[in-house]
Formats: sequence, structure tokens, C-alpha cells
Amino acid sequence: MAPHFKLSAKQCAETDAELEYMSKVPYSSAVGSLMYAMVCSRPDLSHAMSVVARYMSNPGKEHWKAV
Repeated sequence: MAPHFKLSAKQCAETDAELEYMSKVPYSSAVGSLMYAMVCSRPDLSHAMSVVARYMSNPGKEHWKAV
């Protein structure tokens, strides 16, 4: 993962507008697809995937940018 991504729980969606925006973003689908690629052929993605998977329940815009 790029060093400029510093992800934390403080970046999770909180306002109604952010929650509505993130409900339309295919975050879990993208993370799942990347995990499939990681398991099948790209073990170097494992650290980055473990970091972004922590925020599956309530991702924010910064988490989406990291994916």
C-alpha cells in the first residue's frame, strides 16, 4: 500500500451524506475481488488487503481511495 494512505477508524463515514455516498460504492465487492486475486496469484497484496478489509462494515472515502 502506498505510504501516503494512513487509514483509521476516524475516516469512516459519519454524516448522512457520507453514508449515502458510500452505500453506492462497491467497496466490499472490490475488496473481495482483490482478495481473490491475492489468494490465487498475488500474495504481495496480503498486507494491503488486510488493512482495507478492517473497514468493511463502515468504509469512508479515504478507504475507498486506498482500494
